Parts: sequence; structure tokens; C-alpha cells
Amino acid sequence: MKLAVCAQNEGLEAPVDQRFGRCPYFVILDSESGELLKSVPNGGVSAAGGAGPQGARQLSQEGVEAVALGHVGPNAAAALKAAGIAVYGGVTGTVRDTWQLFSEGKLPTVGEATVDPHHGL
Repeated sequence: MKLAVCAQNEGLEAPVDQRFGRCPYFVILDSESGELLKSVPNGGVSAAGGAGPQGARQLSQEGVEAVALGHVGPNAAAALKAAGIAVYGGVTGTVRDTWQLFSEGKLPTVGEATVDPHHGL
């Protein structure tokens, strides 16, 4: 399964970014091995609006089945749910740290928004 982590930079040592729609990168990993598959710039990072749904579309096009993030707004949460992408929230540390917690089953799933719309995170 492909797991995307919202990150501030590329690679496994990149710090996690707390935002979903406005994170600079999605780091995509093999969820079983933790192998880095690719780091992709978030196409919606500077969108005037709708960054969350744009991010969900981008991850869906990449074949991502789960995303680990800090926080997610209502529009992004709905778009991720519609795309069938599982959401794990409250992550901190690095991409590698996040994968480790994911692989141990220690990341909480998120079923709805964790912040209000346009919260600025």
C-alpha cells in the first residue's frame, strides 16, 4: 500500500508539515517496508482556494491509499473520504518517525476535520 506523509521537504528525514492542503511536499512510501517511493511537490500549495481537495485528487492520481498528516480541514477530509484514502492524524517528527508509528499501528485514524475551514495551519 502507498502511504503519503505531508512534509516540509523531500525525503525520509523531512519534518512533517502540520497542514494537508498547504504542505509543500507529499512524501510517498511503501507502507510495509518504509521504502521511499517518491517525493512530490504539492500542486495545490499556492492555490487561491480548494487546496485540500486538490491535494486529495493529486494523492488519488498517485495511487495513494493512506495519508498521515497533522491536521485536515472539512473540505479536504470530505475529498479524501470520497477518494477512499484513509487518514491518520496528529503526526509530528519526521517522515521516517511517522512511518515507524504507522507500521506499529500507533497512528490514530481521523474520520472528520480536525480544524475549522481556512484555519491557517
